[in-house]
Amino acid sequence: MSTPEKKPSGLRNPEGAVRGLGAGTLIMEAVVLLLAIQPIRLLGGELGPVAIGLVITLTVAAIGLAGLMRRPWAWHGGSAIQIALLAGGFLHYALAVLGVIFGLVWLYALHVRRTILS
Repeated sequence: MSTPEKKPSGLRNPEGAVRGLGAGTLIMEAVVLLLAIQPIRLLGGELGPVAIGLVITLTVAAIGLAGLMRRPWAWHGGSAIQIALLAGGFLHYALAVLGVIFGLVWLYALHVRRTILS
């Protein structure tokens, strides 16, 4: 039984393309999180200091991980950010909505990574 050969992705630097996708996703998430603080406060009442601290912490973590996408553990860190944002829904429902949206985007980025690098 022969093993199927890997199809080339057609990219000159597939690892770099995948890193760029992950970093771009995390930077986009960081910008949206920072810009979402005021509309969330206006939308649903009280956004406490714990929720604001969580948003700022996740923003800093996302920016930091975007610069560390060369490390294989950075992808796991990005997944942890998505889980933490989803868990932030216990503080405010809008954080859960953002967690679902960016969680789905992150799952797609992981799928693209697996498809290109395998």
